[in-house]
Order: sequence, then structure tokens, then C-alpha cells
Amino acid sequence: MISVTVSDLIDVMEELAPSSLAESWDNVGLQVGSLDRPVNKVIIALDPTPTVVLSACTQGADLLITHHPLIFHPVKSVNLDLYPGNIIGEAVKNGLAIYAAHTNLDSCAGGVNDIMSGRLKLRNVKVLKPVQADSFPNADVGLGRIGDLKEPLSLEKFAEKVKQELQLESIKVVGKPDAIIERVCVCCGSGSSLLKDFLACGADLYVSGDLHYHDGRLTEMAGKALIDIGHFHSEHLIVAALAAILEKTALERDWDLKVIPYTKERDPFTII
Repeated sequence: MISVTVSDLIDVMEELAPSSLAESWDNVGLQVGSLDRPVNKVIIALDPTPTVVLSACTQGADLLITHHPLIFHPVKSVNLDLYPGNIIGEAVKNGLAIYAAHTNLDSCAGGVNDIMSGRLKLRNVKVLKPVQADSFPNADVGLGRIGDLKEPLSLEKFAEKVKQELQLESIKVVGKPDAIIERVCVCCGSGSSLLKDFLACGADLYVSGDLHYHDGRLTEMAGKALIDIGHFHSEHLIVAALAAILEKTALERDWDLKVIPYTKERDPFTII
């Protein structure tokens, strides 16, 4: 079997979710580590929390790939007693490289939003807010997705379907329970920034996370509907999906690589 390095895995991630797709305010790519470090085991997770990083180190992983970046704002010092310095120190001490694919993985074909669209069984799926870049003139990439239901459903029935498909105990809903839903927008993560795009696109319902009070009021006044499934639940589905993609790649290329999805992450918010 063929041995691989951090650089090889980054090349695969660039094929899937080019870093040039990331929003200008984002920080994606290699966060900690060396490009030429050999990789035998890679862990996939949503967040580079101390618990996740410690688990990766304990399991002897060489690379941790997360959706959310470890280093988001400029680091003015690396204090090993405080976040993110404590995580950086732990990773360096154990030879763990950390890589993030964030908004580029949201925007790419086959990424987070396409996975969510598939889970909700949307048809004729298109990008809600296409990327405006010379390097992607004809590519169907960008933030959010819009698609059609197989058959119209009431908001109440579709909300129950969302709960079932995503295995959620609760969701937040704006709109009349008997409102008819035919076209649906999705935006995984924080969806407030695309609310105007949703209201202008002709869809009946917006499924996202981190939606605000005034988002609900604007949607209500427009006679449309919202379902807030929470930030965590709208994005955690990428963990298993990305692990499957990398496992398939490793098999096709005869790589000596073990890919492990981290399954113990939980939403930091609980309902009591």
C-alpha cells in the first residue's frame, strides 16, 4: 500500500472543496502541522475542541480534519493555558496536524448544503447564492441551496419529516402549520446572512440554523416559513459524509490510511 502525507490529504480536500471557494472573512486550510508529515490515521470532526483534539492524540491520529477552523481570528500569542494555545500545544506535542474546510465545504458541489438537500429529498436543486469568481464561471457552487419537494406538504407535516430525517427531538418553526410548502431553501450553519436571498427566491420555506428573532418576524410578514434546526445539527452530518469520501479515495488509490469519523460530539445547547 502507498503511504501518504498531510499534503496528499490536502490535495484531496482541494479537489473536493477548493480553498478559493471560502468566504473572504474565513480562515481555511492547514491550521497546525507540517505538510510533509506522514499520515496513517485521520480523524474527521465538526469542531477542534480540546476533547476532540485529545481524543485524536490518544488514538494516535496524524491528522484532524474539522469543519470549523481552530484559528479564526489572528493569534497574538500562543498561551498554552488558554484556547486556542492549549489546543495548538497539544497538537504540536503529539505530532497532530489540524486542517479546516469551512465555507468552502459549504459552497462546493457535494458539500454540506448538498448533503442536507439530499437528506431532505429535495429535487431540482440549485445554488441559492452562486459564487461570483472568475475561477468558477460555470460551476454550480455557492452558499445555500433551493429545491422542490416531490409533492406539496403542509408546514406541520414537513417539519415532522425534518425531525425524522435528521433525528431531532425539537426544532423552531415560524409560519402557519397548514401553510403549503413546495419549494425549500437550505443553508447549513448560520443562515441569517442569506435571509434576503431566501425571501427573494420564491421558496416557501427556509431551513437553517442560528436564525434570529427579526428573521422570524420578516419571514412571518412575508407570508413564508422558517425552520431553525440549530447550527450543530445543520452541519454535523458532514462528518460521516466526509469520512466516507476519504475512505473511498484511500481505497481507490491504495493508500495506507485509516479514516475515523468522530461520533461523540454533541450540540453545546440543550433544551431542559
